[in-house]
Amino acid sequence: MLLDRKPGSGKKNGGQAVIGYDLSDDYAQITYCIGREGKAETLALVAGTERYNIPAVLWKKKGVNQWLFGKEALEAADEEGGTRVDRLVSLARSGEPVRLEEESFDPVALLTLFVKKSLSLLDAVASSDSLGGVMFTLDDLDERMGEVMTLLGANLHLRTEQIFFQSHAESFYYYMLQQPEELWNCQVLLCDYDNRRLKVYELGCNRKTQPKVVCIDSFEYKEMAREGIVPPSGSRQKEELDRSFQNIVSERCGSRAVSCVYLVGEGYRDGWMARSLRYLCRSSRVFRGNNLYSKGACCSIREKLGLGQHNGEYVFLGRDKLKTNIGMRVFRKGEESFFTILDGGISWFEAKKDFDLILESGDIISLRLVPLIGKGFREIHMRLEGLAERPAWTTRLRIQIRMQSEQRLCVRVKDMGFGEIFPSSGGEWMKMFDIG
Repeated sequence: MLLDRKPGSGKKNGGQAVIGYDLSDDYAQITYCIGREGKAETLALVAGTERYNIPAVLWKKKGVNQWLFGKEALEAADEEGGTRVDRLVSLARSGEPVRLEEESFDPVALLTLFVKKSLSLLDAVASSDSLGGVMFTLDDLDERMGEVMTLLGANLHLRTEQIFFQSHAESFYYYMLQQPEELWNCQVLLCDYDNRRLKVYELGCNRKTQPKVVCIDSFEYKEMAREGIVPPSGSRQKEELDRSFQNIVSERCGSRAVSCVYLVGEGYRDGWMARSLRYLCRSSRVFRGNNLYSKGACCSIREKLGLGQHNGEYVFLGRDKLKTNIGMRVFRKGEESFFTILDGGISWFEAKKDFDLILESGDIISLRLVPLIGKGFREIHMRLEGLAERPAWTTRLRIQIRMQSEQRLCVRVKDMGFGEIFPSSGGEWMKMFDIG
């Protein structure tokens, strides 16, 4: 989460608009919802069609500060007199300046420019004054992309401070939250195929816990990569692709019950999957589409703004989520209580907290780890070797908590002394813990 402030109350077209924005190197896609009772609609490039993908491309006219984006940028790139810029997400991830006409451009600024221009397509259906919030969703969301999206959110200068970002896996989760329960009372598969690789997400829900816990595992199959378009029906390459896909989904399904399978991505467009589709349809419901992630992101922002229906009933524990509550036992107002430092369920790269505490005695601080799945807890301890000896309650410590990965916790401690009575010793300590 970038910022967390209640949205304003601007009204137009029946209420506030919220946006789910799917962003990749290839395309962007925008799903919007207007008003509390509004339906999620995906912006089509041509009205009445399902042409939702906005090519993630910029084009700069030579010698002037004139930029085109999307389809117009692709068309202009075939002409002389300018420069095409694509793979905008990868450029922003690398952080390396982009050279155009002997001039250097910040790659995050270029990505911001594309996003800003693409969001202008919504002007026909919603005023920027009525924007309640935006959820960006990306395939590979890690610490670096978290930094990029934080910068992008700040640079957009939208008329909302409710700007969030999440992974495709989490958008899949929020999409399923809106579906009838019979569609996900067993395992659910999402098969995302873009011709370069097949990515399979497996969603399962434990409804016996409180809250109910949803987990998603993902698997990549780069052997499904292919060049160009599959030849006409009956070709050997087409049959091999069909056979490979059936083997993969057969392995993923195994002997488990699978309620339904979602097929998303450009890779399914040329009708090569006759055999594998028959296999899937024997025991599962199968759906095809290409706007699942942007719709899931739109559902997510609605939930975060309190417009959804589930409010704490479920918790998502994906690969990038912290699966443990972290806190410590403290005294507050003369009574012992539990101080929560990090809440399980947030993305590990957003999990951070700084705080001060006053040590009662000794040179050890203890943290309590409470898993979201299962029972009980365990404690981890950090000894502050060489900490100055002082009377009870006269050592103030500044503590910085950061997650380094899904399972690696970094704790930094600095001796702040106790005012003028006991100056700081300057002591600092750092320790890594495996909390998996």
